[in-house]
Amino acid sequence: MNDLFNLQGQVAVVSGASSGIGVQMAKAYARYGANVVVTGRRQERLNQVADEIKELGVDCIGVVCDVTDTESVEKCVAEIMDHFGRIDILHNNAGYGATKEAELLSDDEWNKTVDVDLTGTFKMSREVAKKAMIPQKYGRIINTASMFGLVGTMATPTSPYAAAKGGVVNLTRQLAAEWAKYNITVNAICPGTFPTELTIDLLETEEYKAYTKTVVPIGRSGVDGELDSTVVYLASPSSGYVTGQSIAVDGGYTCI
Repeated sequence: MNDLFNLQGQVAVVSGASSGIGVQMAKAYARYGANVVVTGRRQERLNQVADEIKELGVDCIGVVCDVTDTESVEKCVAEIMDHFGRIDILHNNAGYGATKEAELLSDDEWNKTVDVDLTGTFKMSREVAKKAMIPQKYGRIINTASMFGLVGTMATPTSPYAAAKGGVVNLTRQLAAEWAKYNITVNAICPGTFPTELTIDLLETEEYKAYTKTVVPIGRSGVDGELDSTVVYLASPSSGYVTGQSIAVDGGYTCI
């Protein structure tokens, strides 16, 4: 194992980790030695993911958590602290995105997206910082934003998602500024398009592949594993002078 990215003995919490990118992130932390907590709303699925992660040689538990519900977040963090006694890494990955033309959006569709993506990120960060990271004077927080938190798009009508993820980008900066004095770094990743259970069918169509070649300099969508190096780097003790940053992992989409 490369000591530069050694997470041995640390505890990493990943929200929205019952499927998709969240599972990939949780496994990435585990491969570098961290014990892991996966959170989400489906206990049965969390248990399955936890069993998969334990096969990597670390401890892992699944804890149900609704990031939009303050009481649920508080109970989740309390359960984690009872089990592990510390939280070193928090990866806020729980997400939702309404896709509809802005003029047709309902208030409920807007509010749900903002509640999960932005307010949920704040609630998890606040509770973990207060109960674990500030008392121990150490922490690494990584927020999953999006390339659409940095730029707009004409391809998909997704104003609440873009607004919420843009909010995550600047929330990342503000929390980094406030919590640096506690030796807590706060950074974000801004992924491009990656395969998940929800996107894989679309990404495999010839039409989408052709579209990607015109808007992504690398000419393709991301593949499993291409986010791992960025999140492990940001979670590592060696990245202590990196904070308030939002790193696009998007094949160059946001550079043109």
